[in-house]
Amino acid sequence: MEPWIPALAGMMREMRVWAMAPIRRLPQACAFLAFLAVILDRVFYAQLLLPDFSLIVLGCLLCHYTALDRLVWAQVESLVYFFLFPVLLFQSILKSPLDLGAASSLMAAGVLLGLVGIALAYSLPRLPWLGRYIDRREHAASAQVAFRFNSFIGLALAERLAGGQGLQLIAVLIGVCVPLLNVAAVWPMVRHAQRGLARELVRNPLILATGSGLAANLLGFSLPDWSAPTLGRIGASAIVLGLMAAGAGMQFGHLSQAKVLSAAVLAIKHLVMPLVALGLAKAFGLSGVQATVLLAFSALPTASSAYVLAARMGYNGGYVAGLVTLSTALGVASLPFALGLLAW
Repeated sequence: MEPWIPALAGMMREMRVWAMAPIRRLPQACAFLAFLAVILDRVFYAQLLLPDFSLIVLGCLLCHYTALDRLVWAQVESLVYFFLFPVLLFQSILKSPLDLGAASSLMAAGVLLGLVGIALAYSLPRLPWLGRYIDRREHAASAQVAFRFNSFIGLALAERLAGGQGLQLIAVLIGVCVPLLNVAAVWPMVRHAQRGLARELVRNPLILATGSGLAANLLGFSLPDWSAPTLGRIGASAIVLGLMAAGAGMQFGHLSQAKVLSAAVLAIKHLVMPLVALGLAKAFGLSGVQATVLLAFSALPTASSAYVLAARMGYNGGYVAGLVTLSTALGVASLPFALGLLAW
């Protein structure tokens, strides 16, 4: 055999290995690109959330380190809850004509999502491996944490994600879900404390605002043009002050109580609900904007008014405030997680 033949064969083998290397590395390259895309999505959503969570942190710092203490923020919270936020809800729902045909799937998905959250939260004391660790009175006050949502963050985030359309869609979700979820929040405490359910509901300003807004929209009423600037300023102040008040209400001191119950309701809120929302978005065939709004809605931190409701009904408001605080902090992770599910 000529001496150059083995050398040529070796060169051909090396060329074949060199040529096949990119093909063999293609799966790894694709996996890396997919991982990079997921990271960039999380960074994008985190940047969207930064302004809103910055206001929450600012409210917390002002409350704990300046003369603007809880006495001040309690009054701000009342102003937002009883006036500014109901006006914002009413205006958001009434601002544009509501197409029930187009929004019906989103509304149905939102109601089903709420019902799943309610069922899971109510079932916790009845689970054989979990129920013996749960105090029924603490559960009556804290079950609401698993399915209620912070509307201030929701409205601010929806506008960032999808502009005016997103704002109206989440206002519609708020409109159909607030009555249901408020009834579900009040019912365990009313039953445990033996108080009147109807009286608590008719005094709820969010139920009154959303109900009247939906009725006015469906009846064809509209707001006069001259009222738009004033209502716009009221809405902006409601979101800013609502987010800062949520930060001012943050308390971690009571979280050592009922750790199993805390972990259970927060897991439902920030892990299970986004996964259920993804399934519902696919089952109802929601459009891209509607699915985005539903996924964001599912992962919102729990309502900052949850601890106010618990305290006013004679329950452990400090413990519920701790859950609200931790839920707000977990929202930094659960919202990017839920929105990242849209890529599935």
